[in-house]
This record gives sequence, structure tokens and C-alpha cells, in this order.
Amino acid sequence: MNGLTLPAWLSGSANKALAAPILIIMMLAMMILPLPAFALDIFFSFNIALSIIVLLTSLYTVKPLDFMVFPTVLLVSTMLRLSLNVASTRVVLTEGHTGPDAAGKVIEAFGHFLIGGNYTVGIVVFIILTIINFVVVTKGAGRIAEVGARFALDAMPGKQMAIDADLNAGLIGEQEARSRRTEVAQEAEFYGAMDGASKYVRGDAVAGILVTVINIFGGLIVGMVQHDLAFDSAIKNYTLLAIGDGLVAQIPSLIISTAAGVVVSRVASEQDIGGQLINQLFAKPEVLYITGAIIGGLGIIPGMPHIAFLLLGGALGGGAYLMKKRKAKIAEAPPVEQEVAPVAAPEMEEATWQDIMPVDTLGLEVGYRLIPLVDKGQSGELLRRIKGIRKKFAQEVGFLSPPVHIRDNLELKPSAYRIALKGVEVGSGEAYVGQFLAINPGMAQGALPGTPTTDPAFGLPATWIDAGMREQAQAMGYTVVDAGTVIATHLNHLITTHAAELLGRQEVQQLLDHLAKESPKLVEDLVPKVVSLSVLQKVLQNLLAEGVHIRDMRTIIETLSEYGPVTQDPNELTAQVRIALGRAIVQQIFPTSNELSVITLDSRLERILMQALQTGGPEGAGIEPGLADNIAAQTERAAQQQEQMGLPPVLLVPGPLRPLLARFLRRALPQLRVLSHAELPDSKTIRVTSLVGGQA
Repeated sequence: MNGLTLPAWLSGSANKALAAPILIIMMLAMMILPLPAFALDIFFSFNIALSIIVLLTSLYTVKPLDFMVFPTVLLVSTMLRLSLNVASTRVVLTEGHTGPDAAGKVIEAFGHFLIGGNYTVGIVVFIILTIINFVVVTKGAGRIAEVGARFALDAMPGKQMAIDADLNAGLIGEQEARSRRTEVAQEAEFYGAMDGASKYVRGDAVAGILVTVINIFGGLIVGMVQHDLAFDSAIKNYTLLAIGDGLVAQIPSLIISTAAGVVVSRVASEQDIGGQLINQLFAKPEVLYITGAIIGGLGIIPGMPHIAFLLLGGALGGGAYLMKKRKAKIAEAPPVEQEVAPVAAPEMEEATWQDIMPVDTLGLEVGYRLIPLVDKGQSGELLRRIKGIRKKFAQEVGFLSPPVHIRDNLELKPSAYRIALKGVEVGSGEAYVGQFLAINPGMAQGALPGTPTTDPAFGLPATWIDAGMREQAQAMGYTVVDAGTVIATHLNHLITTHAAELLGRQEVQQLLDHLAKESPKLVEDLVPKVVSLSVLQKVLQNLLAEGVHIRDMRTIIETLSEYGPVTQDPNELTAQVRIALGRAIVQQIFPTSNELSVITLDSRLERILMQALQTGGPEGAGIEPGLADNIAAQTERAAQQQEQMGLPPVLLVPGPLRPLLARFLRRALPQLRVLSHAELPDSKTIRVTSLVGGQA
């Protein structure tokens, strides 16, 4: 055997996790259960040792966050002292009549050593220690912590921007940026916790005074009434015990209060407190020369303690001489730094494949004033809205869009945002946190004071107004939304518009994997036996490009399985899928009406386009430019009439012409839906509202 093996609950991280609960239970037990005098000696000694450990740890910390648990240590040490006060008070009042050692040797020793047989001196010393702790050390440390917390909170946005600037410039990596952001947040939390924890120490000082007074008067009553002690004996025993008990608790309290002041009053540096004191306080020989001369001059004045002043002045002068001599020797030494500088200089790392970062499919960049909308620490509501947008998109359209990568961009205006698709900007705008966007849907009456603008999603006239104008704007017929809703609506509109580009091969494969959980045979028979994954992707993209949802993947796959062996042309397969999805397409456009109000083509124009289609192929290269312009203009006027009547703009054409006109009119009239006769269900009636080509 190489040695004893500790059980799991006594080693590793298990005992660390149990340390805090055990300590709290022990403190509560000390308040409730009586302790013998020997146990009090052990706990009082541990309390003194703990305070010294805390003080030395605070002196050797380089920055406050190195001792991040210090506020909790303050609370635990304060509760430990109060628990010991309760336990010792019980022993003092019950056993104090037996002599000054009734509460243990530690309390007796502190009482005899500091009081020296004079109770008045002991009381005065105890009060002075309490005043120093309560009025000077604790109050000052609490004030520094309070101011530090305020400055840390005020400086957080600037520090976050500096971190983001370094990240954007490539000076630091994502991991280091995340670590520095966490450190900035922890610094503010630390000073805030120290501000609150200092109140515990101040309360402890007050409690120490009250406990001591209670022990003295309570001990006199108990000793004289219950134990028939004389007044002299009672005052001797109980005063000694009370003052000793108060000093045993107050001295560790003063030490820990000093440690708190050291931690919060230091300025961040790469050195501990000792190194800073030596290197900064005694760094200049001139200061020591002048100080030594002044102290030495005081020593030669008649009536002054000559030996003390002259010795100290000589020591300061000698120290200054040695320091100046050492600096001169260092200055004359050869510059060794120049020899090692080229070796120590960091070299630029070679470029690797890891330097190539993938382009985010969807990206949202915001100015620094919009950071609160996307910051989790500030309960950014835009993050929740974006999650809702993706969930709603998946439920309505039929596939899960890629996640939105959010980052701040210092190159943007403070209130601007930018939406990118595969690294290319597809939309941008401005949103003002704290203000509301009043959008005129066309029926609003009157003008609003504010900043005129345009709704970034749909191009409607709008005005940025103050929060106090919100109800008035709604009463005037405006649609009023906040800054987060503006960005979320714009993002949702762009995601829906570019749904076809968001559907990559990875998304198609994930869609098939999801469908295969319920219908594995259906998916297995289609890909790759009938059509390839790329053909399926192209068909789905064709549907999405014209606003057709792909939720009904079962119908889509069954149609492709039927017509896939006949043709592999994605456009022809798309036409067959559209016919199979006819009812869903019509319901998507006309959700409640059985009568379909549509635009149609003049019969002569249909014949001309059919001839052009046969001549120019499926791309319609045979359409004359003049005829194309005439068709576009008449269709645009007809679509505007449909929208003015509150009807969706729908153009109904023969099946062979539908792909041609859909592609031709998509750019000029993105809101126009082009349907073929074969896509309409038999249960629907058709009402023609406009005719395109009647004058052609």
C-alpha cells in the first residue's frame, strides 16, 4: 500500500461543496446549543486565524476580482463572530460566578492582557477599537465600495464597446472577448456586493457594544441576585469576562474590516499591495533625503527626543544614499534588454485554415445604442422576439430557418441596424430605444411631432415619436410600435421574402430527416432513388420564391415520386407540385372567401404570348420589349386597383404561361401572385375584376 485513501466524501470537490453548509450549521448550532469553555477557546482561536488569513490574502491580491468571494467571507465571518458572542454570553451568564476563566482561557487572557487589572482602561480600549472599526475603517470601505460600484456600472458600456472594437479589429478572439465581458460584469457585481457586505461589519460593531453592555449588567444581576456574590466580586468577574469577550470578537472584526478597505481601495495593477508600497512609496531617493533632513532637524531641537529622531533621520538618509547608488549602477550597466528584445518580441503567427471564418447565413448588426435590445444581461426583448420569429416561420413556412447571428458594429450609426444574408446586406434602418414608431397605414388623420421616416419593412410613411405621444398617435389612427418591434418586423419580412435563399442543402436534409421519423419509407423511396437532393432543393426553392409554403411535405414528396420518373426538370416538377398544392395555395391567398377576385389576360394577348413561348422557349425570349413594358404597366395598374378594393392581387393565366409571367413580373410586382387554371379547386368561383391586354 502506498498510503491511505480518503473516502470520496472527504476528498476532491465533494468536501469543498460540503464546507459551506457545515460551517453554516455549526454557526447555528453555536447559537442554540451550549458550548464548553474549551470549545469556545478553539472557535475564538479559529476566528482570529481566519481574520489574519483574510487580511494577508487581501494584501497579496493583484486585483479585486482575485478575491471575488470576499463579500461572502465578510458575511460568514460576521455571522461567526455573532454566533460566538451568543455562545460566550450564555457561558458568561451561567458560569461567570465561578471565576474569570469561566468562559475559557482565551477570553480570560484577552481580559487580563488588555485590561491589565484596570477595568476603566479596558472599557476605554474596547470603545476606541469599536470607534476605529465602525467610524473609520468600515465607513470608509463602504463608501469606496459604493462609489466604485457606481463608476463600474457607468463604465460598463464604454468597456463593452472597447472589447467589441478590439474583437472587430481582430486584436482578440471570441473566447477572450467573452472572458473580458464576463470580467467587466463581475467587477460591477463585486463592488455592489462589497457595498452591501460592509453594512454587515458596521452592524457587527454596534452589536459588539450592545453585547458587552448586556454582559456587564446582566452578569451583575445574575451574580448578585442568583449567586449571592458581593458587588466587588461580581463587577470583577463579569466585567473581565464581558470586556475580554468583546475584545476577542472586536479585534478580528477590525482586522477583516481593514482587509475590506485594502481590497476596495486599491487600484488595479500587476503588483500586490506590498510591491506597490515598496516600489511607489520608497521609490524616490530625493523624498527620503528631504524627509531624513526634516526628522534630523527635529532631533536637534532642545526638548525633543534626540536619539529617536536622529536615528530615524540617519536611517532615511542612508537608505536614500544606497537607493541612489543602486540606480546609478543600473544606469551604467550594459543594456541587456536590447540583446534579448528580438527574441522576446512576439512573432506574427502564420495564416492557417482556422483564420477562414464561415459566413453567417443570417446576421443582425446593431449600433451601440441598440445593444440593450440584444443583451441578455439587460433582458433584451429583441432576443425573445427573434426566437418567436423563427418559431412562427417554421410553423407557417415549413422549415427551420438558420439562427440569426447578432453582433454590434461600431461602424454603424449609434441607432442603426443592418440585416445581412450570407454576408451581404439585404436591409437596414434606424431604431431609437425609448421612442415609438407611429406608422400611417393610410387612414391616419393629422401629423405628429417627431422625426419623419419610412417604415423599413413595408415602406409606409412613419414618424418617430416620444413615449408620451403614444396614446395620442393611436387615437389618430396610427399603428404605434416600439424599437424592438420595428427591427423584429423588418427581420421577419426579410426572412419571409428570402426564404428560398435560406433553404440550403443542409436544411433540406434536416427536413427529410424530420419527415423520416414519421414516414421513413416515403423518404427512402424518393431520395435518391427517384430524384436527387439537389433537384428536390430546387423544387422547394421554386415554391418558396413564389411565396408557397412547404409545410405539406407529404404531398410534395408523393407528387415528385409520381412525376420524377418522367422528368427531372425542376421547373416541370414544380408545376406539377403546384397543381397538387392548389387548394393550399388558394387558401393561403384567399383564406375565407369562396369567390376568387382575379386579374386575367385578354384572349388575343394569350395567343401572342403562347406563340412567343413556342418561339423563344420557356424563358420567353421571344416577347417584344414594347409588349413586355405594356404588360408590366397594365398589370401594375390592375394590381393597384385590387389592393385599393382590399383584395389580394392575383393574376390567373393558362398553365403553360404561368412560369413565364411569374418570373417576368416578380421583380416589378413582388406582391403579385400568378396562378394557373389547373391550380384552382373546383369548389371555388372566379370573378374577373381586371383584364390585361385589352388595348394591346
